[in-house]
Formats: sequence, C-alpha cells, structure tokens
Amino acid sequence: MASFSDLSLKNRIFMATYRYRSLDPVPFAPPRRPLVEARVALVTTGAVHRPDQEPFDEGWKGGDPSFREIPADTDVATLGIAHKSDAFDQGPFRTDRNLGFPLDRLREMAARGEVGSLNGRHLSFMGSITAPGRLTADSAPRAADLLAGDGVDVALLTPV
Repeated sequence: MASFSDLSLKNRIFMATYRYRSLDPVPFAPPRRPLVEARVALVTTGAVHRPDQEPFDEGWKGGDPSFREIPADTDVATLGIAHKSDAFDQGPFRTDRNLGFPLDRLREMAARGEVGSLNGRHLSFMGSITAPGRLTADSAPRAADLLAGDGVDVALLTPV
C-alpha cells in the first residue's frame, strides 16, 4: 500500500481538500446464515469489464456511476480494467486480476466448502467517483436489487 507521501502533489492536494462524505448509520446488514451456507457475490470498484462490454467512461466528469455484470463463469484473466485514478497503481492488478476481483479465490473457497455457493453474476463499478449522486441515487440501489433478487446473502466488496 502506498503512503501519502508516495502520491503525486496533485493527488496529495486533492486528498487533503476533498470533502469526504460520511454515512451515519453505515448501511450494513449482518448475514442471515453462516458463510458456509451463504450465496456470495463479488462487488468491486476496480472498473473491470468483459471484452464484450463497453469499458467504463474514464472521461465522465465526477466518475462513471454505471456498473457491469460479470458472469460467474468469466475467465478473470480476460477482464479489462478501465479505472481512471492515476493514484491507483494498476500494474499488479493488471498482472493478476484476482488482486481486485478475486473471483478465482472465491471459486476455490466454494470448492472447499468455505462458502455455500457463488452467485451467477458479480458486479463491477468504477472507483474514485468524486460526484457520487447518480451512484447513490440510481446505480447502487439497482445493483442491490439485482443481488437481492438473486438471493445473495453476502456481498464481498473489494475496493481499489
């Protein structure tokens, strides 16, 4: 993990002056069943997308609030990355997509019986969204409804 001093001057200034939002109460629901019985979905902010999907729009002012559905049978190595933040070193993530989208690790956990099952789809958002209005008002509720409709018990969030 990079330290604050490792960031460019532009990013240090941005992070020092950005008006971070807080949530009170934090939206959290305890799992209704043990992890070994739970249906698990992966949700990332790594902006990954399948080759047949439109990449996230890196030019969208404030950040692209859309999300991509990633089917559970996707070969993780084929995923593109459209993350826009220059404060995020994509090198290791590009070498191993599982660092930000650990679908292969979840498959292994399911095979060992450590989780009940994997959902048929997982979700990818773009991180570093500085204007989250559309995300919180539209995209996030739609994504939550999809996962709830799939019967997901646990969503594993991998922020990058």
